[in-house]
Amino acid sequence: MSESQWNQQGATLSHKNACREFGFTEDEIIDAVRAGKLQCRQNYAHGNPYLKLLRTEVESLALELRGGKDVEAQKLKHDLQKVDTEIVSLKRRLASLERHKSELLERARQAT
Repeated sequence: MSESQWNQQGATLSHKNACREFGFTEDEIIDAVRAGKLQCRQNYAHGNPYLKLLRTEVESLALELRGGKDVEAQKLKHDLQKVDTEIVSLKRRLASLERHKSELLERARQAT
């Protein structure tokens, strides 16, 4: 693989994210690395080690092991979780802005 793939944004993912996105176990990832089906690099985040994998290879492995239908179902499930998380985050932000607006209106009424 070319070096540029390792540096492109979105072209890699951690082994933890591969497990979440594609429904793998850590053992399956490690076995695939040992079998030469996945390339990996060891990185560290805040002193904690993790495996950095190429997304295209993880997708190919998922298709090989689980088939297209299961991979698509897992992808939809993961995307739905991301959307749900974003909705909750936006609701919290909206509630915070509404409180701030109320405080500003109250202070504006008191000032006049």
